[in-house]
Amino acid sequence: MSATADGGTDSSGPANRLGFKKGMVVQELGWDQDSDDQLRIAIEDVIDADMVDGDYGNVVEAVVLWWRSDDGDLVDGLFDSITDLVGGGVIWLLTPKVGRPNAIDPADIAEAAPIAGLALTTTAAVSADWVATKLVAPKTVG
Repeated sequence: MSATADGGTDSSGPANRLGFKKGMVVQELGWDQDSDDQLRIAIEDVIDADMVDGDYGNVVEAVVLWWRSDDGDLVDGLFDSITDLVGGGVIWLLTPKVGRPNAIDPADIAEAAPIAGLALTTTAAVSADWVATKLVAPKTVG
C-alpha cells in the first residue's frame, strides 16, 4: 500500500481489496514472526487504528486469522475466531501460499469452514507468501 499525494492511501492495496474501511474494529489472531508486517500495517492504515487482540472483550467487525499447518486443528481456530465477531462480520483466514512452509491445503479449508458454521466465499493473494480466504456465517432466514 502506498500513500497518495493527498495523504490518503492507495485504494487498490490489499487491505482495501479485502474490504477494510476506516473506523472498522478488526481483531487479529494467530500473529507470529512470520506474519506479513506490510499487510498488517496496510490494514491498520486503512482502518486508521491498531487491530485488537483476542483479549479485546467486545464485538469486532472483522477478524484477521493467521493460520499455519502446524497451528493445530483449523476447525478449533475458526470457532475461536467467531467468538467476538458481530453478526454479518467476516473472517479473513490468512494462510501461507501453496508451496510455502506450513501451507494449508485449500481442501482442508473447504472442509473445516462448514464444520465451524462458516461459508467460504473468496480467496485472494495478498502478499508474496500469504493468501487470504474470506469466510462468512451463512445467512439465516428470519
